[in-house]
Amino acid sequence: MMEIPVYTLDAFTNSPFKGNPAAVCPLIRELSDDLYQKIAVEMNLSETAFITRINQSDDFTKENINPTLVFETRSGELAVTRKGEGYVMDFPLNPPTQEDPNEFRDIIKAAVGNHPVQDVYLSSNTEKLLVRLADSCDRSVLTSLKVDPVTLQSSERSGRVKGLILTIKGSPNCQPGYDFYSRYFAPWYGIPEDPVTGSAHTVLGSYWSKKLGKKKMLAYQCSSRGGELELEVRDDGRINIAGQAVTVLQGSITL
Repeated sequence: MMEIPVYTLDAFTNSPFKGNPAAVCPLIRELSDDLYQKIAVEMNLSETAFITRINQSDDFTKENINPTLVFETRSGELAVTRKGEGYVMDFPLNPPTQEDPNEFRDIIKAAVGNHPVQDVYLSSNTEKLLVRLADSCDRSVLTSLKVDPVTLQSSERSGRVKGLILTIKGSPNCQPGYDFYSRYFAPWYGIPEDPVTGSAHTVLGSYWSKKLGKKKMLAYQCSSRGGELELEVRDDGRINIAGQAVTVLQGSITL
């Protein structure tokens, strides 16, 4: 019999049941791919992370003031640094390129209906399509959109899109001063809508940094759970994405 510790964390929030829920399983040894999949299915969350120590001296506890750990993930290295009450993640920046809206008119129609669109950009590296609603649309327009995942998935015929970002300009003069808002949909990966999406902000950060002329931004993802992200676009082609996290469940998996 084996027991595996498991934690459920809500990320990009300081309140339980908000932000992005994820399961984290610290491991003493590697498991089989089949077992990873079964545990992830059992947890039934968008993300389940399994952590093993490469260097046994690594320590990421509250007793350490500002430790930085580098995680070797299947998507590459991810550096995480504790900062105050939150954490800062070091991601590659993914600048999108402007596209002809007509090439994606069906998917845009499926997502936003007849609302006016100001910009359409695509990040080929991440296969994420960014659609910016016109500035005449406020936050309520974005949050009220009813996006059907089946219709959305079937309307994409270019073969270039695996994720859809909807975004509008924020209200930096109103507290807490969000620079932009967004929502993210990925039915192509079985995710009708992701609560809060770090990878989408590697695209959003690049886009809005240029549009707003700012390196540091505060973003809010307007899913039903909602999440807040602090962004810093760096000159070395990378982006820092920071947020808080709360633990809402702690237990063990018995195998």
